[in-house]
Amino acid sequence: MTDPGPARPASLTAAPVVWGGVPPRNLNFTGREQLLDRLHESLVPGTTAAIVPHALHGMGGVGKSQLAIEYVYRHQADFEVIWWVPAEHDVQIRNSLAELAQRMNVGVGVEPNVAVQIVLDALRGGARWRIPSNWLLVFDNAESVLEVMPYLPTGGPGRILVTSRNLEWRNQAHGLEVDVFMREESRQLLQRRGPELTDKDADQLAAALGDLPLAIEQAAAWRAVTGMPAGEYLQLLEEKQDELLNVSQPTDYPSSVGMAWNLSLERLADRNPTALRILQVAAVLAPEPISLSLFTIGRSVSISPDLDRGLRDRLRLNEAIRDINRYSLARVDHRTNSIQIHRLVRSALQRQMTEDEYRTLRHGAHLLLAASDPNMPGESDQRVRYAELFPHVTASNAIECDDPAVRDLIHNIAVYLFWLGDHRAALEFSHRVYDIRRAELGEDDPETLRIGRWLGLMLRLNGHHQRAAALDDTVVEISRRVLGVDHEGTIEALNSVAGDLRMRGEFTSALELSRSVHATAMRALGPDEPVTLDSAHSLGVSLRLAGEFAEALELDTATLRQMIETYGADHAKSLITQIGMALDSWELGDCLRAGGSFEDVVARSASVHGERHPLTSQATRLLAEMRRRIGDRAGAVEAAEQAVDSLSWSYGESHPEVIAAKLCLSIAQRHASNLDAAQRVGDEAVARYRDQLGDTHPHSLTAMVNQAVLLRLNGDPAAARDVSEAGVAGLRDRVGAEHPSTLAAAINLANDLFALRDFETALTLDTVTREACARVLGADHPTTSGCAANLALDLIATGSVDEGQRLRAEAVAALTGKLGPQHPAVLELSMTDQRFDCDVDPLPL
Repeated sequence: MTDPGPARPASLTAAPVVWGGVPPRNLNFTGREQLLDRLHESLVPGTTAAIVPHALHGMGGVGKSQLAIEYVYRHQADFEVIWWVPAEHDVQIRNSLAELAQRMNVGVGVEPNVAVQIVLDALRGGARWRIPSNWLLVFDNAESVLEVMPYLPTGGPGRILVTSRNLEWRNQAHGLEVDVFMREESRQLLQRRGPELTDKDADQLAAALGDLPLAIEQAAAWRAVTGMPAGEYLQLLEEKQDELLNVSQPTDYPSSVGMAWNLSLERLADRNPTALRILQVAAVLAPEPISLSLFTIGRSVSISPDLDRGLRDRLRLNEAIRDINRYSLARVDHRTNSIQIHRLVRSALQRQMTEDEYRTLRHGAHLLLAASDPNMPGESDQRVRYAELFPHVTASNAIECDDPAVRDLIHNIAVYLFWLGDHRAALEFSHRVYDIRRAELGEDDPETLRIGRWLGLMLRLNGHHQRAAALDDTVVEISRRVLGVDHEGTIEALNSVAGDLRMRGEFTSALELSRSVHATAMRALGPDEPVTLDSAHSLGVSLRLAGEFAEALELDTATLRQMIETYGADHAKSLITQIGMALDSWELGDCLRAGGSFEDVVARSASVHGERHPLTSQATRLLAEMRRRIGDRAGAVEAAEQAVDSLSWSYGESHPEVIAAKLCLSIAQRHASNLDAAQRVGDEAVARYRDQLGDTHPHSLTAMVNQAVLLRLNGDPAAARDVSEAGVAGLRDRVGAEHPSTLAAAINLANDLFALRDFETALTLDTVTREACARVLGADHPTTSGCAANLALDLIATGSVDEGQRLRAEAVAALTGKLGPQHPAVLELSMTDQRFDCDVDPLPL
């Protein structure tokens, strides 16, 4: 596209198709024409420009954001997409980009972990997305270069503008340093608000305030409200100097800058004490927009008499906000119903308060935040509200507050971060809360135990399995003693221990514990309680991993029915349970029914939660396996590649879900006859499983078994036999001789033996394995039929030709009935003497 032309008058501009987050325009914006021209010249398609303060003014107040805002409004007609991203906190960036994804209609859900990468790909010009190329993104207050850089869609056709106090951005973008006003600009702003000012008076005021734009604007507002002559204002600044000598003051500004705000704050205290208290509460919170609903919702909170009157009287509150706006002590945005104070004003307010005042108002701020808690951190329609609360919770150090309602809010924030998809932030926040609760309250306190249970889950989700298990064991021991064995907190903790056992590959022990926990929950809490439903789901997982598929199907069917009644059909918990049911059906041999269920789950999860949501991604991995089993080999490769990509983005390369997806991709590539790629990806999966879970974990062993098949197909049956033998022995030891995974591995070992022309040994092994498959899985299960087809070839090779041909025909007929006549495996067994290989897919832990 061509570069935008000269700035147009505001009256002639049109709003972009997508426009969001841009603060209101400053109608008193003055000067800066040369800076705006330089910014326009540097901000060409495909570039990133950074507005930073001059090195002498790192504290801010020079108008970086105001310059960006003015540029946006002057050039709004030149872009189809303009999006303003608050960039001081990772959570804010993710939420803003997630909202942009929705507005750009790139087909994702509301969760930031789903939306961020997709919208960045789209902005970079991703082939699957058709979006305007003339877009502008503004990342405001991007203080950390390392944290913000991954969110910049660099390399795309649009433009990126960054504002920051961090001068390091000059090394990452076209840097534009913003200094204080030129004297003429200071005079213009002062005289715009006070036309009676002479140039001499304006020069004196500007000199006293160091030409700092924020201070100049505040002084102009003061004079506009009070009508005070310039000389009297200067005299006041001089008289108040002594008060500033004993107060910490930014070294890069003259002391009169801080005094300019002190004068306004003193005036406000006399005129409207409620307004001052509101500002002081805002100074305790983050220098981010503060929803005014914080004050209207908290009308029953008691903090201080002046503030309480405003909280209980809407008219008084509105008057206080108007007075704050009149003195330019904060930016009021009526479109978003929010208020925001500048860091320098915030600093002045904090210095002005006594220690007792600060402590009282900070606690009041905590109570107001708690009153605004929707108490639904897992609901997608409340994510925006928690995103608004999060920076203020952290800035005000509400994490250390001992009020019960505030502690509930802190716990909800930890849960919100998980559902947000930012597992790293959820872990860090939860760990901090746990450390504080343990230090203040002790390990035995119910609050410590509550966050401890959550921290254990976060540790496990982030791959810290041993630390999770150690913490879970501690929490269970204390919970049994302090809360009792029937308390829901103890039941939740025991569910986590069952998860730890599954993660270690101790499937039998996990099943034993899951049965006990579920029975306790049913007796103590009843069948309809959420904790009981969670324990039922956990039991279903343990049953599947232990190979008890029929019992798992019966339980999961009942659990899903209750999940839907409790949460709705599209809730994540309901979808996860439906996945469990599909897995049960699949393992019981009903592949066609299971395949349709997985297609349904993936489609609904993508629609409700987003294409890259972890739930959708995990279901997509299982869908790939199911497509492969029903004979859709190309569809299996496509889904597996998608699962690897999205899961890797969410979790990193070493997470068990990512490893499982790569193993799934390897098997799909093998069936698609891409043996080299299958070997490479499969070898990586084996190595990562061993590194993460250990050499003898059942999932590590099943990955080995799948690689043995590749070794044989690539012409090395002896090496395949050695690997298969080790896999079979390991699985017999860990999960039992008649576990379905052990039986599948034994079928593959017999194939290795047959390839080595050891027909007698293959015959013996296939005979035993077929009998076990019929006993464990059923006589008409596809695995049983496949083993029978292999046994038929053993018989033929050892001289029992008629018996072998009869058995081969029976096996193919049974497979045809289960899979259909056009299934690739049926066609291959019907038309060739090919043997049946078993794929061993790792079930979710």
